[in-house]
Amino acid sequence: MTGKIIKGIGGFYYVAAEDGQIYECKARGAFRKEGVRPLVGDDCEISVQDAEGSLCTVDRILPRRNQLTRPAVANTDQAIVIFAASQPSPSEGLIDRYLVGMTYVDMPVRVVINKIDQELGRAEELRDLYQSAGYSVFLTSAKRGDGIEELRCELEGKTSVLSGPSGVGKSSLMNVLFPGFSAKTGSISEKIGRGKHTTRHSELVVAGPDTYLLDTPGFSSVELPERLTEESLPLCFPEFEPHLGGCRFASCQHLTEPDCAVKQAMAEGRIRRSRYESYKSFMEILKLRRRSEWK
Repeated sequence: MTGKIIKGIGGFYYVAAEDGQIYECKARGAFRKEGVRPLVGDDCEISVQDAEGSLCTVDRILPRRNQLTRPAVANTDQAIVIFAASQPSPSEGLIDRYLVGMTYVDMPVRVVINKIDQELGRAEELRDLYQSAGYSVFLTSAKRGDGIEELRCELEGKTSVLSGPSGVGKSSLMNVLFPGFSAKTGSISEKIGRGKHTTRHSELVVAGPDTYLLDTPGFSSVELPERLTEESLPLCFPEFEPHLGGCRFASCQHLTEPDCAVKQAMAEGRIRRSRYESYKSFMEILKLRRRSEWK
């Protein structure tokens, strides 16, 4: 029988199987010998050893489409970065940190601005800003139902990683998108929350047919990726890409160098100034990080 690992903790793996049941499984000893670690999101084959389904094993991990390290998750299709138009007020610098992190790991990312019933004007400003940078943006209101159908269509049939700061209405939004979302989360927690298994870990929630949502503290981190370098940072700003290679110097960092195509595009309005300011601040962080590593 095949299924998808929705949670792994304490040596146990919880698999949403093709028969609609969730099975508690142990991994075969061969995985350890082969150096294979099952991950949340893995598609797998399992064996049910008894009629009650209480003794099960993960026999085989099916080929992975992709793999992330933070959080440790496989086969994700996209990241959904959720912010609020108001309460809490959105910070462009904070949004940019999230987007750089997702873009760095080559993860398709969608931006959701929720609570547009509170501050539509600010939400529209953010939509225009990030659409001009090349991102898909959805304006939603969990309270009124704005944008719900469009976002639901984007989520259905995919495995999505949810991220964003607290207070943006993420749970309310998910409950409107997928009625009973909190109940589904609770039922999974009740099934697998036993003794030492109650620690908060990454967990996929089955929101619908072939539709999975991953909500994890690990993906709410706003630190720049550890392996991000000064050379790779420009590639994490999609709107920079058409201008890279047009500078006088091949090693241009797009800061103080003359004849810089990126700065020229910013001056002409083809790159938004706020995005460029985020780029400069992130570059300074990376430079300080590199200097500290030398000491």
